[in-house]
Amino acid sequence: MASSPKRTKQTAERPEPTPHVRVAVIGSGFGGLGAGVRLRRAGITDFVILERAASVGGTWRDNSYPGCACDVPSHLYSFSFAPNPEWPRSFSFQPDIRAYLERVADTFGLRPHLRFNAEVTEARWDEQRNQWQVTTAAGQWTADALVSAAGPLADPQIPAVPGLADFPGKVFHSSRWDHDFDLTGKRVAIVGTGASAAQIVPAIQPKVGRLTVFQRTPAWVLPRADREISGVEKWLHSAVPATGKLRRAVLFGLRELQVDAFVRRPGALRLVQQLAVRNIERGVKDPELRAKLTPDYRIGCKRILLSNTYYPALAAANTEVVAAGLAEVRGSTLVDAQGGEHEVDAVIFGTGFHVTDMPIGERVFGVDGRSLREEWKNGMEALRGSTVRGFPNLFFVIGPNTGLGNSSMILMIEAQLNYLIDALKTLDGTGAAAMQPTAQAQRRWNLELQHRMTRTVWTTGGCRSWYLDDQGKNTVLWPGSTSSFRRATQQVDLAEYELIKHTAPATPATPVSPQEVSA
Repeated sequence: MASSPKRTKQTAERPEPTPHVRVAVIGSGFGGLGAGVRLRRAGITDFVILERAASVGGTWRDNSYPGCACDVPSHLYSFSFAPNPEWPRSFSFQPDIRAYLERVADTFGLRPHLRFNAEVTEARWDEQRNQWQVTTAAGQWTADALVSAAGPLADPQIPAVPGLADFPGKVFHSSRWDHDFDLTGKRVAIVGTGASAAQIVPAIQPKVGRLTVFQRTPAWVLPRADREISGVEKWLHSAVPATGKLRRAVLFGLRELQVDAFVRRPGALRLVQQLAVRNIERGVKDPELRAKLTPDYRIGCKRILLSNTYYPALAAANTEVVAAGLAEVRGSTLVDAQGGEHEVDAVIFGTGFHVTDMPIGERVFGVDGRSLREEWKNGMEALRGSTVRGFPNLFFVIGPNTGLGNSSMILMIEAQLNYLIDALKTLDGTGAAAMQPTAQAQRRWNLELQHRMTRTVWTTGGCRSWYLDDQGKNTVLWPGSTSSFRRATQQVDLAEYELIKHTAPATPATPVSPQEVSA
């Protein structure tokens, strides 16, 4: 019997080959988990979902601050393929949404595909092999296609305030809440008056000693029509699923009816603005404070907030509203833009996220090693919010200009997932290795999109919002209805794409026309 060959040291230390998958997905929020479900339903099981944290949930995992809740009705803020008859309230709180996402991961068999603590540090397109090389904190993968579902509300933005580094007290962002820090009796500053602050302020105002709210620009706030969902309703939606679908359809229809006022006829929002003015008058009796809290721009220009408790909390005896931004920190003293000084023990930033300059951009490198950040130096843009020229087989979920000002982002996510699956099927059908939009198609799409944007309330409303980039260009929102976006992403139009053939490893990728590939 022949003896087995000796295992040399070189053989023993030979590195394991880099695992290859059909699709690598970045992020495990609604976008990433939704991508996983749709891939499996399309018969694609060779994929990984790369998550930088230790659990799923995305923004609904990261944002666990007191009072955190959704401002879209629960039955609309869920996947159409995964209805939840057990929503406890008409507007759900963060723990319920996060629990829903955990159930989606379990119900649809996504656990084997998840890789936790695997933050993507670099994704680079390999032009010789026509595949993505993905480097993460948990190792490397190669993939035929890369799906970025990192989302725009992922990386907190804290302004560079002079002296902040030397502040002796506690400092954190609303999306990185320090639950070990007890606010009871403390002098607390909230910087920012956006959606997060509108929920945090009422939640912590009763327990803090003194609350100082730094407000650069006031927001329009409407009453929140929230209530507990009864046991009868839950039973009915569970026993007769069609009733849940009907409820969702009604909520969807009502939101779609509002779109025209935002995107084409901002003047139609005048009545809504009057309701918001009455809401201020009911919640704030002091005329001086009312004046501080009344915006000077048209409602809808910035995100409309929903709350029944925000104004009473701002009007409370232990709350001070500073109608100026935070300019400087001197020791434990915060100095506002008007020179006022405020002694505090803790500073909480509700200052939003890197939305128009998504950090993922500096980690993704396409053709010729060009980074996505460099490609987007004059503003983010993509074809149908999903693909970018120079980055073959890169697909976005919640890409440029796919955000909404008045409805559920889950509707937009599902539309982009339809587009993703059709693109992968199209590649299979043509026999091509990869696809990227033509320069003409991408430019035409974005010129038309920005032309439509000129009529919207986000452009004409007289405000400066986080929807706009440094050049004043709205690269975040979709200037239309969710139905129109769904139609625009129903299927891939090969005339808008350049296909790349399969090549030998040593041969550079060769762009060809769809006709040549199909021939």
